[in-house]
Amino acid sequence: MKLSPARALALAAALLPLVALGGWLVAGHDENYALQKFFFRARYGRYDGLIVASGARYGVPPSLIKAVIWRESRFHPEMLGSRGERGLMQITERAALDWARTEKIETFVPADLLDPKTNIEAGTWYLSNALRHWSGKDDPIPFALAEYNAGRTQVNRWERGSGPAEGFGAEKLRDTMDFPATRAYIRSIGERYRDFEKHGEFPPG
Repeated sequence: MKLSPARALALAAALLPLVALGGWLVAGHDENYALQKFFFRARYGRYDGLIVASGARYGVPPSLIKAVIWRESRFHPEMLGSRGERGLMQITERAALDWARTEKIETFVPADLLDPKTNIEAGTWYLSNALRHWSGKDDPIPFALAEYNAGRTQVNRWERGSGPAEGFGAEKLRDTMDFPATRAYIRSIGERYRDFEKHGEFPPG
């Protein structure tokens, strides 16, 4: 049945809010996590077992790992970044090769990063190293996330530019960094991590 122009226009107007809602959800904005999880529950919880296992292996809170995955890929294991990053945690080939060498995985090839288990283990290993490196800071998590996003060289630059290293804490890091995208990255993951912890995303035990 052919719709009249008036009926077609009315139908389009009625569907527009639904299309907009769908686009908003798919985009995965920070403020709509609860709706994202409701509509995409299977995808958002699919990797929890792997996250818990990797967190236990490398000593990283699973809520932090999941917050990084949410921010990096919105739980899409096939995600490819603009600079060659791969998978759930958007791991670079260089970081992955360091992980494979440390873990003595001789058969590793970069394409393996599209496997969720491999990707989460490599990303958690990297995050663990960053947390350990910055463990002397008042709050190591923002430093580790800054390194994860911008690299250790940049974090060292921000530290050197702020004066004595012993007084360089998380607040000074936020004030000193000149990468707005990294500042937003840290804030976004930090908020999601605290929300996961508050609402028991991963119950103890």
